[in-house]
Amino acid sequence: MDDPDRIAKLFSSCKKNGRAAFVGYVCACDPDFEQSLEICRTLLNNGVDLLELGVPFSDPLADGLTNQLAAQRALEAGCNQDQVFRLVSEIRKFSDAPIVFYTYYNIVFSQGIENYVSQAKDAGVDGLLTLDLPPEEAEELLEVSKRFKMKNVFIVAPTTPRERIPTITQSASGFIYYVSREGVTGEREDLAGDLNDRVGAIREFSDLPVVVGFGISNADQVREVAQAADGVVVGSALVNCISGNLGNPEIIIEQIGCRAAGLAEGLPK
Repeated sequence: MDDPDRIAKLFSSCKKNGRAAFVGYVCACDPDFEQSLEICRTLLNNGVDLLELGVPFSDPLADGLTNQLAAQRALEAGCNQDQVFRLVSEIRKFSDAPIVFYTYYNIVFSQGIENYVSQAKDAGVDGLLTLDLPPEEAEELLEVSKRFKMKNVFIVAPTTPRERIPTITQSASGFIYYVSREGVTGEREDLAGDLNDRVGAIREFSDLPVVVGFGISNADQVREVAQAADGVVVGSALVNCISGNLGNPEIIIEQIGCRAAGLAEGLPK
């Protein structure tokens, strides 16, 4: 099976150019399939390097209200897993940017791990960030993912004990996701003050790129995080462009494009 390793290629290119990657999060099929496809196209045309797609789920425990409501809108619009895979397949017709699913283990497990990973790979997904699956319990998913050359992204949190970081990094592939704040997703006014130390602690145990997310919402914060990390994740600030303009597809596209381009201004050229 061909393995382009789009994730490694992206971070290598960014490192060569002396900048962090811009990771943009939106929920797949929010507010519906067609608008979601255009939203993804717009993000990728306005500075987003890696697309993190939330897989709609009825009980998204790690998500704040903004992303919970996005998942609810997608589900109410009739989104199912087949549509999520189809969305990726459609994106692949115009973009070779890395795509990572931000998902929950029940979605993977309930469809059969091998079946799910196989379908995701065929659609063009590069990695799975399975939020509620700790590496200690991920043996089966890791084994299947390795066979299909699917990356597995794991999270390090501010509350993660230092001695547990090697367990996480040894299981991870693609990149490590550092959650900059305790709690759920959502925009924040300020960033954690110990970001450099936290990212440095992860790098002691892994050569994988470290991306930082949760709460980053403006170009100044992007710029600050980019000085410490290999990638910067912005989610709620983009999703709010959708929720604030429901029923106005053209305005959604205009605002989310402007927001993404403005956030990308925080990254070195």
